[in-house]
Amino acid sequence: QVQVVESGGGLVQPGGSLRLSCTVSGRTFRVYAMGWFRQAPAKEREFVAGIGWSGRETIYQDSVKGRFTISRDNAKNMVDLQMNSLKPEDTAVYYCAAGRMVLASSLQNAYEYWGQGAQVTVSS
Repeated sequence: QVQVVESGGGLVQPGGSLRLSCTVSGRTFRVYAMGWFRQAPAKEREFVAGIGWSGRETIYQDSVKGRFTISRDNAKNMVDLQMNSLKPEDTAVYYCAAGRMVLASSLQNAYEYWGQGAQVTVSS
């Protein structure tokens, strides 16, 4: 059974930075593409960023390009989301997801395993 656990959420002021981490259990982490999604209050869950199993291929939602960076460490079974220049509209519950595929996808149904979510609040 694969388990996905997020950490690192919290409260930050606009313009600030926050780093989310995601740990995936199991010995086959390297075969999973990983994605970060978010869901703001009263909104649908949306794609934020994804990274292929090798770590060389990344994709981002347009609104976070240049501000967010996704990375992974296959030796540690971890994927991180570094978030800079945060805006109030980035406030949401952020979810980490794992899917058994080579390249990341922006589609939620491409991912099989999901974490419980980490709250990120951007407010002054």
